[in-house]
Amino acid sequence: MNKEKIMKILRDTARVRTGGSQQELETAQYLQGVCKNMGLDAHLEAFEVDMATMHTASLHIDGKEVPCKGYFNCGSGEVEAPLCYLTSTDAYSLSQVKGKIVLIDGYMRHWMYQDLLEHGALAFISYDGNANFVDSDIDQRELRAQVHNGKKILGVSINAKDAIKIVKNDGQMAKIVVKQDEYKGNSHNVVAEIKGEIPQTIVFTAHYDSTSLSQGVYDNMSGSVGLVGIAEYFAKHQPRHTLKFVWCGSEERGLLGSKAYCAMHEEQLKDVVLCINLDMIGSIMGRFIACCTSEEALVHYVQYFAKEVGKGISANQDVYSSDSTPFADKGVPAISFARLAPGNTAPIHNRYDTLSVMKAEHMQEDIEFVLEFAKRMANSACCPVARKMPDNMKDKLDLYLCRKRGK
Repeated sequence: MNKEKIMKILRDTARVRTGGSQQELETAQYLQGVCKNMGLDAHLEAFEVDMATMHTASLHIDGKEVPCKGYFNCGSGEVEAPLCYLTSTDAYSLSQVKGKIVLIDGYMRHWMYQDLLEHGALAFISYDGNANFVDSDIDQRELRAQVHNGKKILGVSINAKDAIKIVKNDGQMAKIVVKQDEYKGNSHNVVAEIKGEIPQTIVFTAHYDSTSLSQGVYDNMSGSVGLVGIAEYFAKHQPRHTLKFVWCGSEERGLLGSKAYCAMHEEQLKDVVLCINLDMIGSIMGRFIACCTSEEALVHYVQYFAKEVGKGISANQDVYSSDSTPFADKGVPAISFARLAPGNTAPIHNRYDTLSVMKAEHMQEDIEFVLEFAKRMANSACCPVARKMPDNMKDKLDLYLCRKRGK
């Protein structure tokens, strides 16, 4: 795949495209057109997602308004109560949240939310951004269904600078107002197939959506372009294994696209022998990694293979927070490739994820490496990776998917 084509796709798609939005759909249609130009018959598979239209979101601390955004799908209403800054989740700290609006560090996660509900919190405030950046951006957060499980309390998000001011000034009373319409919408996966000589299938995944502040060039149109490059090769060179390419929607909303694909194609998953996922490649800075949710032997194979072809790599056995995980949870061995840049050189989920953090030569290099790995897997007499998820990875999947709680 030449540099001109790589950069053209990155430029054409460099815009906010949150899961379920019109911009995400238009990007899906764009990728469908790219596939068509390669001679691949790609189609869109819709799946249902929670959506919201926010009408009012406000936060007042001791009577003074603080800029905020209401959490989508947290319900509507008004809450006024004492403020509590929660710095720990030990028993004593949690005993202080009853009847209060709670300020937490970072954004709302599953077990934090369950703790707040259990201990009687009335509403919450989260924050993001960086106190040292010039912007005062506020990300548009949502209270995910897998977090609230039908039990909702109001929440708003603010910028880190304002969170610091609130704590520095010993804020006492908080008032949150949220009014929104919640409804069901659609997100889409883009799916293409290349028939092989045998029905055993390798699935390639990458998400193409972005967060609300981000153009999502690095995270993760870069991986989506990587899939295009791999598909371009196999469209001209029939593989032994059948190949499926899935550009996933709504990954940033909790891996919703890959989860939906696995649910809709559960019967076909019995033929899937491997998932190869690309999530963030081609950045100027950063180390190339492979994360294997599989038997440990795959880690060693990738390390040996990288030496053979001359590629620096860090490989390990773990669960990667990307679209490979729902496949692994269904028993499909999975490997995710990424070039992980330090956060101060290519930050993600904000306005700084732009074409400026990318290098065309690194994109080419990363795509070529994954393609060479894919050739060996796709043309193998039988996939060498065991179609069995080891117990240590099952445990990590349970933790990642919040089916059990870590210590």
